[in-house]
Amino acid sequence: MSISSIVLAGGKGLRLGRYKALVELSGESLLQRVVSKLSFLNSEIIIVIAEGQQPPRVNGYTKLRIVTDAYPGKGPLVGIYTGLLNSDSDYNLVVACDMPFLNQYLLGYMLQISAGFDVTIPRLGNMAEQLHAVYSKKCLEVVEKLLGEGSFKIDRLLNLVRVRYLETEEIDSFDPEHLSFFNINTKDDLNMADGLINRDNGLSSRCSVSYRSFERE
Repeated sequence: MSISSIVLAGGKGLRLGRYKALVELSGESLLQRVVSKLSFLNSEIIIVIAEGQQPPRVNGYTKLRIVTDAYPGKGPLVGIYTGLLNSDSDYNLVVACDMPFLNQYLLGYMLQISAGFDVTIPRLGNMAEQLHAVYSKKCLEVVEKLLGEGSFKIDRLLNLVRVRYLETEEIDSFDPEHLSFFNINTKDDLNMADGLINRDNGLSSRCSVSYRSFERE
């Protein structure tokens, strides 16, 4: 099964007041952090930006391609369409650039179960995580039809294709805190994310100290 990743990085970040992709969190841009999380797949990563945006700089990963939205200013469905159009892979992991806590185990599981479906997508209650999903190239024809009708809602696409939903119990086995779906929209979100990183770093440090003490004993 051929796999690529598509990162949607065209959002203007109006509520945040800055271009989201380049906002720094613990010394690393949100886009850089997302690319690092996706690098475990060792496959092409397509970054979709808006028309007129400066191509963002990403270090440490060579299999990158930056493309521009096919229809400017029309939202994430166009971003997904643009990524699929430029991808050579049958299955494409689509995420937003402002999701700093992607879980590689959950992403890997989603890819494992995606064969035979057009979209594989987590769902918490009635909320489908549309920008944390696997989209097949087979969606292209349906999306083209929707865009031709002037319809830019991802919900419409999900009603027209074969969808595999991951329900809460499945998600919980990999990510019980649901941090995979945490995204940055405001300064408060950014501060919360920074706190979560510090919390996890502190936990890792305490576990490391505890382990070294045990070894000495």
